[in-house]
Amino acid sequence: MFKKNTIVVTGGSGRFAKSLKKTKCAYNFIYPTKKKLDITNLNSILHFLKKTKPKSVLHLAGFSRPMSEHEKNIDKSISLNIIGTSNLVKICSKLKIKLIYFSTSYVYPGKKGNYREHDSVLPWNNYAWSKLGGECAVQMYKNSLILRVCMTERPFIHKRAFTNVKLNFIFHDDLSKILIKLLNKKGIINLGGPTKSVYNFVKKFNPKIKKTTNKSNSKHKFPIKPFMNLSKLNKIIK
Repeated sequence: MFKKNTIVVTGGSGRFAKSLKKTKCAYNFIYPTKKKLDITNLNSILHFLKKTKPKSVLHLAGFSRPMSEHEKNIDKSISLNIIGTSNLVKICSKLKIKLIYFSTSYVYPGKKGNYREHDSVLPWNNYAWSKLGGECAVQMYKNSLILRVCMTERPFIHKRAFTNVKLNFIFHDDLSKILIKLLNKKGIINLGGPTKSVYNFVKKFNPKIKKTTNKSNSKHKFPIKPFMNLSKLNKIIK
């Protein structure tokens, strides 16, 4: 018997989880340490979920920043983001526990913008490929929710912001409040804030932020139009 409103959260020591812990809601979130729930170990996952009997697992754990490390350390990227997620899918499907997966808006190509959930995906860096790899496993399990997220921490960590890159940044603490309204949904949902240039998003909170532009030959290879269509999200949270 599942424990109603109990959700196990992987990656409980991460940046977003810290904001989630401060969010008041009716859910009982459990934040196991890596020692108690290791996503790279099937037995560890099985043992912990059998013991806690959650209704859902919110999967935040993985390898994210710096994104350049996904080019240098492919083994770690695959082990945590693809195999680790696949392990969770295996156990959640076996125990019939819902899986909620934090993916990224970077799975979209970023060339035309206004991407809807059913649009074709084409990751533009290894980080995004690793998150899409996780998505592939999650999509095989129908009792699941994939959130393609575009978020950043408060305060913005960089000294400069792109004026010519439009996306859907939202701060962790603001996103955590929206997340609560989505936990009972299934399928895929784009999750972020209103479409703005990075510079316009940041300057509201940091008037001293300096401008910069993203050039096509930049070593970062950041796309110009990675912004998503949020109409599905807005219908849910309105």
